[in-house]
Amino acid sequence: MFATRIVSRQVFGAPRWAQARFVSTLEGNPHIYVFPSERPSNSYILSLLPSEPVNPDLAIGVSSKLPPTPDSLTENPKFLSILQEVLAKHAHEDPDAQSQAQVMASTSGANLYTGGVLTAHRRGKRRRSEMGDSSGGASGQGGAGSAGRGGWIHVSDSRRPPEFGRIAWPEDIFGSLEVDGNGQFVGGDGKYQASGTYRMITRNGILGLTPFLREKLVQRLRELEK
Repeated sequence: MFATRIVSRQVFGAPRWAQARFVSTLEGNPHIYVFPSERPSNSYILSLLPSEPVNPDLAIGVSSKLPPTPDSLTENPKFLSILQEVLAKHAHEDPDAQSQAQVMASTSGANLYTGGVLTAHRRGKRRRSEMGDSSGGASGQGGAGSAGRGGWIHVSDSRRPPEFGRIAWPEDIFGSLEVDGNGQFVGGDGKYQASGTYRMITRNGILGLTPFLREKLVQRLRELEK
């Protein structure tokens, strides 16, 4: 699923012959950079920032092998906290989330949204029954109501898009935003609620954000890096 690839960077202020530097990224995930880790040895730091030396407090986590797996990756709780901070501030500004909110309020209602992050109550029940009692957090909220009544949209990882009319697995849901019957976010920002069930990596892949949210997250990481 994963491999590494090498990308070059320019180092300004250095002699021309020394300007090319090479940074590994995960193949299929060009926004995730890979750095060798000294502690523990023979492991790799995964980060959304290409900066060296890498700041482990801002990294996604450390993997004991490449490609990373759910068993090899040790998630960085500080990064997850930063991620949720960014989502709470900007998720309602994401064009994808805004589009989903409008669909929920349309005459088609949540049941017809193909992305699966909008859920009508009965759909949520069906999904949870299929999954046993493993669902929770945002996924357990379902998408109360139907067209014209509002409800919840789930902000989900893009690594495993759900099937038509379904919601994402709990491990893929970052959190939820509340939408009113007019397709507007309640309180102006949707009152984002973290799911508490999200996992940075699963068998289906590692962290996947929309371009808008990834940009906001990288901006925040760069601020903290300074």
